[in-house]
Amino acid sequence: MLIYPAIDLYNGKAVRLFKGDYSKMTVYNDDPIAVAKDFEAAGAQCIHLVDLEGAQHGLTPNFDVVKKIKAETNLFCEIGGGIRSMDVVDAYIEAGLHRVILGTAAVQNPDFAKECALKYGEKIAVGVDIKDGYVAVKGWTEKSSYTAIDFCKKMESIGIKTLISTDISKDGAMQGSNVELYKTLSDELSMNIIASGGVSSMDDVLKLAALNIHGAIIGKAYYTGAISLSDAIEATK
Repeated sequence: MLIYPAIDLYNGKAVRLFKGDYSKMTVYNDDPIAVAKDFEAAGAQCIHLVDLEGAQHGLTPNFDVVKKIKAETNLFCEIGGGIRSMDVVDAYIEAGLHRVILGTAAVQNPDFAKECALKYGEKIAVGVDIKDGYVAVKGWTEKSSYTAIDFCKKMESIGIKTLISTDISKDGAMQGSNVELYKTLSDELSMNIIASGGVSSMDDVLKLAALNIHGAIIGKAYYTGAISLSDAIEATK
């Protein structure tokens, strides 16, 4: 299982939200590029980037920071947050990003997700943010009519290979990961599953690794020191 340390970007800074609440934001570092280099120094091969402002408004205000992280590290870079048009997908791919994550756009317009998958193949992933069993959109502020598993199966049917799944109730709460959710997704889908939200201890890391899923995202637990990134990477090799 691959470990994806995360940087959530807001106003050019590395931040974290509590359960997706923008009013409960903590700024951890004013220099996200330095954070990414720290990840690399700890042995990370991948990084998970989220433009939180983009997720809210569908724009790319942190595009230059994302480009710098890609240019100044050798990390496999995936980016999500506000990617709702082919122009934005094209821009990120042309900037060298390895994978672009669709969220709200895939829920509201599955044909767009299919078009992206046809054009860029495995460089397209879908982020499935789950709130009370349903898929949430618009920076987690609204619930859609899709149940999580139905939506995931739909994405699989149109050619999406990688799924980043977040249990919003766990995100940033340091209460443990929803292992049962990821087991269900792994059992029912033939996709690369990346677990996100609530990975708060080495026990969580090891439980997820035992599911043999593709990856796990570590966010707040890194910034608070609850998980040693180098230890997590070593334990899941």
